[in-house]
Amino acid sequence: MKIHNRKKFLSFLKFKRDFQQYGLEKARSYELVLHWLKNRLSRNQFLVLSGILVGCTSGLAGVILKTLVHSIHHFITTKVHFEYQILFYIIFPFLGIVLTTIVVLGIFKGQDRKGIGAILYEIAQNSSIVSSVKMYSQIIQSAITVSLGGSAGLESPIAVTGAAIGSNYSQTYRLSYKERTLLLAAGATAGIASAFNAPIAGIMFAFEILLTGVVFTDFIPLVVAAVCGSLLSRILLQEDVLFRFYTREAFNYINVPYYLILGIFTGLYARYFTIISQKIEHFIKGLPFSRLRKAMFGGAVLSLLCVLFPPLFGEGYDTVKAFTNGNTYSIIENSLFRYFEIKNFTIVIFLILVLLLKALATSFTIFSGGNGGNFAPSLFAGGTVGYLFSFICQQMGFENVPTTNLVLVGMAGTMSGVMYAPLTAIFLIAESSSGYDLFIPLMIVSIIAYLIAKWFSPISPELKSLADKGKIFTNKHDENILFSLKTEQFIDRNAQTILEYADIQELFKLVKNGNKNIFAVVDEHTFLKGVLTLDDIRPYLFNASEITVTLSQIMKAPDAVIHEEQQPLEILQIFDDTGVWNLPVVTDENKFLGFISKSTILTNYRELLKGYSS
Repeated sequence: MKIHNRKKFLSFLKFKRDFQQYGLEKARSYELVLHWLKNRLSRNQFLVLSGILVGCTSGLAGVILKTLVHSIHHFITTKVHFEYQILFYIIFPFLGIVLTTIVVLGIFKGQDRKGIGAILYEIAQNSSIVSSVKMYSQIIQSAITVSLGGSAGLESPIAVTGAAIGSNYSQTYRLSYKERTLLLAAGATAGIASAFNAPIAGIMFAFEILLTGVVFTDFIPLVVAAVCGSLLSRILLQEDVLFRFYTREAFNYINVPYYLILGIFTGLYARYFTIISQKIEHFIKGLPFSRLRKAMFGGAVLSLLCVLFPPLFGEGYDTVKAFTNGNTYSIIENSLFRYFEIKNFTIVIFLILVLLLKALATSFTIFSGGNGGNFAPSLFAGGTVGYLFSFICQQMGFENVPTTNLVLVGMAGTMSGVMYAPLTAIFLIAESSSGYDLFIPLMIVSIIAYLIAKWFSPISPELKSLADKGKIFTNKHDENILFSLKTEQFIDRNAQTILEYADIQELFKLVKNGNKNIFAVVDEHTFLKGVLTLDDIRPYLFNASEITVTLSQIMKAPDAVIHEEQQPLEILQIFDDTGVWNLPVVTDENKFLGFISKSTILTNYRELLKGYSS
C-alpha cells in the first residue's frame, strides 16, 4: 500500500513540475481532471472511462465525416446545375481525386498511407503508436474524394481516424502497449459503430481484423466505445444519412437453396473484386508518371466510368436502397441506357456491367490518389449481386423470390469475402436492417463466401504482402512474437576478429585475453573469410611451439551466413537446418558485422512471450 501511495505521489510531483514549467497550455494537454482520475481509479476503471472518452470522440469524428460528405454531396447534386447532366459526372469525380492528391502533397507532405493495413502495421511494428496527423488527415482526404464522387467508402478512413484518436489518447497518459492497442481498437470500433449505427459489428470488426493475433481479456472498453459511437450516430445523424433498411421479408426455410447459390456467387465475385484491385494497384504503381499525373489519369478513368454508369458515383448506398424499394428503373434512367428500350435483358446487362466495372472504379479511386476503403464498395456490389440473382430467378419463372432479403444477405456475403470478416458482415446487416430473424441466411451466405475466398487465398490479398514480410500480425501467435523481434538487437557487434594472414600466436593471445568461443577470420577490408571455434583451436593449444599450420588451414567456412535484413523467424529456421548455435552476420557484399546466437533469440522470445501472457 505504501509503495502504491508513493507511486501516486511521484506521479503528482511530475505533473506539478510540468505544470510549473509549461504553464496552462501544457496543463491542458494533460487534461487536469483525467490526470487526477488516472491516479485515483483502478486500472480497469480508468480503461472503461478511457473507452467512453475515446468512443465519444471517435464516434463524433465519424458523424462529422458522414455529415460533411452528405452535405457536400447534397450541394453538388441539388445546387450545382449543368446544361448537360453528363458534365456533372465528368467534372466532379476527376476533381475529387486530383484535389485529394494536391492536399496530400501540399498539406500532408505526401504522407498518405491509408487503409486498415496501415493500422495493422502500426500495431505490429510501431507499438500501436499512430501519428497524430491521422486524427484529421483521413477525414479531410476521404471527404474530398467520396463527396465529389469517388467510388469508395468512408468506413476505413473513419476506422483509421478512430484508431489514431485511441492511440494518441493512450500516448498522452503513457499507457502500456497492450492498453494502447486496446484503446486503438476501441477508437476504430466506435468509428465503425457510428458509421453504420451497428455497435456489435464494430466490436466484431476489432476482433476479426484489428486484434488478429493479439491476446486480450479486457474487452469492456471496446463495448462501451461501440455503444458511445452508435448512440452519437443515432442522435446526431439525419435519417437519410444512416445506413438503414426497413423493408424485408420474413425468413422462410424453403428459400434456403437461394441463399446457398447466392453464397457461391458472392464468394466468386469477392475473389474477382480483390484480384482486380491488386492488378489495378500494380498497374498504377508501374506508371512512369508523377503522383499528380497518376491522379489525373485515375480521375479521368473514374469520370468516364461514372458517365457510362452513374451508380458507380460515390458510395452507392442510394442505389442499394433503390433495389430494396423496387426502384430499379430510376437507376437506369439516369444512365446512357435510357436511350435504349428498357427490357428485362437490358436490366440484366446493365447490372452485370455495373458489377464488373465497380471493381475498376473503386481501385482507380483508391490507388490513383483518392482516399477511401472497400467497405462501401463491397456492400454495394453485394447488394447488386443479390438483386441481379433475384431478378434472373424471377425471369426464369420462380415465384415468391425474397428479393429484399437476397439484396441484404448479398451485401453480407460480398463483404465477408472481400474483407475476410464474416462475423462483422453478419452483424452489420442484421443491425442495419433490424433483421435478426435473417441470421440463418446471413450466416449461410457469409460463411460460404468466406470459405471460397479463403480457398483461393488463406490471407486477405490486400494484406498478404505485409503478412508475408512479417509486418502485421496473423493468427499464428508464435510467428507474431518472432516478427515483433528485430534482428538488429541480436547481433553481437563486439565479436572478436583476426586477420586471415595473422600469426597463429596472435590467435592464442586472442583466446587468452578474450571471452568468446567463436572468432571471425577477415581480410584487411573486414570481408569474412571463415570462422574458428575453440573446438577448432583446442588441438593446438598445448603444443604451440611446434605448430606449423596457418590460420587459413584450420579455419573453416561457416555452415551458413545471416544477412541483417533477415527476420528472426527465418534465422531460427537456418539454425535448425544447420544444427549450430552461432552464425556470422554479413552485408550483401560479405562484409562481417558480428555474430548472432540462437540462444539469444530464444531467450528474448521467452521474455516477450511472458509479457504477452501476463
